[in-house]
Amino acid sequence: MIYRAEEVRERFARRGLAFDPKVEGIVRGILEAVRTQGDEALDRLSRDLDGHPVEEIPKKAWREAYEDLDEELRDALETARERIEAFYREEARGGFLKADESGVLGQLVRPLDRVGVYVPGGSAPLLSSLLMTVVPAKVAGVGEVIVASPPRVHPGVLAAAWVAGADRLFAMGGAQAVAALAYGTKRVPRVDKIVGPGNAYVVEAKRQVYGAVGIDGLAGPTETLIVADGSASPKLLAADLLAQAEHGPDSEPWLLSPDRALLEKVEAELVLRLQDLPRAEIAKKALEKGGLVLTESLEEAFELANLYAPEHLCLALSDPLPWLGRVRNAGGVFLGEGTPEALGDYIAGPSHVMPTSGTARFQGGLAVRDFLKVIPVLGLAEGAVRRLAPKGALLARAEGLEGHARALDLRK
Repeated sequence: MIYRAEEVRERFARRGLAFDPKVEGIVRGILEAVRTQGDEALDRLSRDLDGHPVEEIPKKAWREAYEDLDEELRDALETARERIEAFYREEARGGFLKADESGVLGQLVRPLDRVGVYVPGGSAPLLSSLLMTVVPAKVAGVGEVIVASPPRVHPGVLAAAWVAGADRLFAMGGAQAVAALAYGTKRVPRVDKIVGPGNAYVVEAKRQVYGAVGIDGLAGPTETLIVADGSASPKLLAADLLAQAEHGPDSEPWLLSPDRALLEKVEAELVLRLQDLPRAEIAKKALEKGGLVLTESLEEAFELANLYAPEHLCLALSDPLPWLGRVRNAGGVFLGEGTPEALGDYIAGPSHVMPTSGTARFQGGLAVRDFLKVIPVLGLAEGAVRRLAPKGALLARAEGLEGHARALDLRK
């Protein structure tokens, strides 16, 4: 179905993360059980919910899983790791100390001591999710990276942990895994931050433990929005929309264009390509969540794209670079139809953990900075203190904090 721009504008403007009260209550009980009962509750919940007790999988098993992989898949994993490392080394940088007549000012930049990475289980092993979360953490210099993935961990995930350089891996999933990482048990160390995607229970658990630990964000279903002009290939556009749609029935693939003929051709291609797609039923449901949108112009398409704030923004334009300046809200931008979002999911370089559900309005994708903390450093010379103290005392008294003011008065 082809929508008009006015039919989706309000929907784009109002979208955001939604939380299920039932899930919230269930998760609260799980978190409290693990927080107060530790490993006993963790094992009980893991048996009840996942059919298997929690276990730590030794690195020997990771290496064996890696060695058992097909040689071409091993090479693909190594290439992905190398590209992710290279991309994030450009971002990693130290702090600074600046000395002048007023004294010393600066910042210390320090990596987090310990990070927990959640890797979902489910029907498909998410090797790429492990690489996209563990590698930036290691580039940042995190002391210990602990992976949690639901029991019966796929060998491909173990192999990816070996390639990425994770430190420990626990077969545990769901809200109980988040609780163990956030609060710690005798077996599972407490972490400083939890990152990585998950189902509604994992996302809700991350929301509730925030404050006890840091989190990377709250991820909803994955989404792609393509802005295209008449130069784009209907076949490639349809293929990219279906690549997004097959993630799950809640995924949202969108195509915005002022070219009606292009949209009609893409619509026909979707029908054709769905016929032999293995996950066709899932993709059909996702296509109903998204759609094709006819805009008055490319300018209106970009206006709607910024309103939607997509996780993935693909610019299928004859010359995308001049339009890059119009992008305000997006988790990641893919330039030209020759740069498919699917490549970004696996091997291009930037992490595919990106903000969803409109949260790209106020946050970016997972990066080295998410594993660093900035500590200001201040050391003022005596003359600078005498010069600044009276003004500081004036501000303190304006706030009604006399103790602060008197501490500064003594230094005038």
